[in-house]
Amino acid sequence: MYIEKMFIGRLSSFQRPVYSSLRQSSALRRTLATLAVLESGSPSYQVLSAAAKIGGPITVLLAGSKATETATTVSKISGVSKVLTASNPAYDHGLAENFAPLIVENVKAAGFTHVFAPASAFGKSILPRVSALLDVQQISDITDVQSEDTFVRPIYAGNVILTVKSNDPIKLITVRSSAFPEPANTSSEAAIENAVDPNVESTTTFVSETLTKSERPDLASAKVVVSGGRGLKDKENFDKIIYPLADALGAGVGASRAAVDSGFADNSLQVGQTGKVVAPDFYLAVGISGAIQHLAGMKDSKVIAAINKDPDAPIFEIADVGLVADLFNVVPELTEKLKK
Repeated sequence: MYIEKMFIGRLSSFQRPVYSSLRQSSALRRTLATLAVLESGSPSYQVLSAAAKIGGPITVLLAGSKATETATTVSKISGVSKVLTASNPAYDHGLAENFAPLIVENVKAAGFTHVFAPASAFGKSILPRVSALLDVQQISDITDVQSEDTFVRPIYAGNVILTVKSNDPIKLITVRSSAFPEPANTSSEAAIENAVDPNVESTTTFVSETLTKSERPDLASAKVVVSGGRGLKDKENFDKIIYPLADALGAGVGASRAAVDSGFADNSLQVGQTGKVVAPDFYLAVGISGAIQHLAGMKDSKVIAAINKDPDAPIFEIADVGLVADLFNVVPELTEKLKK
């Protein structure tokens, strides 16, 4: 179970000593040990930065055909004490029905007190099933770690920041990767061992996937992001204006939900509460009004610039730099100057 901070002060006088004694009694406290579950193909290393704030050793679990290949890189990251690998192709596509029993078996075998995973499609799919199997509550999308049992997470599209205290014996946590820095490497290498692999037979079978490939930086990890919105009017304008500008800046391409719903851009490019959450060094919003849904996905960017012809657009309230102008005139001009 977990308790929201706003309710802790309302515990009865009978309850307070109980929680206090649990915190202070070394006899009841187990040694802290964290398991970080990463995707073998595209790991979110920022999860390890979040896990490091707990204290205690960090063990990384990698599963799938690329597990051994990725393990060598992960073993050199500062704070990692051990890497467990399950080189089984059954885990290649991150099916929760396969992955969850694997995590549970390793948690039980080593007595981990914390399990961290990215708040990506991978983590969001797998950890709820792990939560059910272990009968503990999951704490989702954290942006800070205050202590071994207290975490910070945004709610209501980021308009409210909630501090959550968990009393569960095992903490299951998904991490908003954009809220934590990349971990540093070290000269030493952690031990690489085989994970406990239950190899559970699953009734779910992977059929196929369609991937969108691009030479541009990945949206989730790009240092510079250019996003287009409904102000571009149609897909032709989106392609003609946004992509050349992004290429001139060496940027990843994003889009507002309105642009995606209108068919201007692929769903994989959506930035917002129901899309990707990004925090690049520089975020340029073109023709985006700044609905709450979109702001929730990019407002942690270090520098935000906006181009919009409406001077009252909400995006200007959070933008560090704003240009009130017709994007069809100024963006092509900007792109040409950047190319030169």
